[in-house]
Amino acid sequence: MIQAIVRLVIAPLARLVYRPVIEGRENVPRQGRVILASNHLSFIDSIVIPLWAPRPVVFLAKAEYFRGKGLRGRLVAAFFTAIDAIGVERGTHGAAQASLDAALAVLADDLAFGIYPEGSRSRDGRIYRGKTGVAWLAFASGAPVVPVGVIGTDRVQPIGKSWPRLHRPTIRYGAPLVFEPPGEGVRPAQARRQATDKIMAAIQELTGQTPAGVYNEPAKPE
Repeated sequence: MIQAIVRLVIAPLARLVYRPVIEGRENVPRQGRVILASNHLSFIDSIVIPLWAPRPVVFLAKAEYFRGKGLRGRLVAAFFTAIDAIGVERGTHGAAQASLDAALAVLADDLAFGIYPEGSRSRDGRIYRGKTGVAWLAFASGAPVVPVGVIGTDRVQPIGKSWPRLHRPTIRYGAPLVFEPPGEGVRPAQARRQATDKIMAAIQELTGQTPAGVYNEPAKPE
């Protein structure tokens, strides 16, 4: 019910205010499991993608987002609860695999799952090397991967700023990528690396970002 209110009321209002450019919506399957793999420029990516995607999208979110204090903290917690985001503890032993298992459960229900293969937000505008969890999910679930390119969200809410600003963002959805499980004689780790690199190349083509060629450093707590 709350998610319906967000999509039917808040999403149109936000669209009216920010006038986002949204391209390639037809590339997102309307039914069945699908992975939306996006670049990551701003905290607000996890808000604008679920708001304006052509179907509900489940994201993982840091557990502390659900324990926020003050007006902003309460609003963030309410929003992530409304869009059925899944809170996960970060930095604990086994946290990465627990996050993947939670994502796999979402896909098993034939839902759309959103992921940032870079992990942390880019602080310099470049696109960083993707971590192979996205390929693990694609192989394990059989879900197609739709590359997503967000542009300008770092100007809507720059890193370190508490409140969004007026700027027109762009969201581009690329053609779905389908990955078959690695065949005989192919090392799983190698297959995951190759698939992840293909996904990141597709995202980079959508955004035009300069490839960093390295992994992103974890963001410091805000």
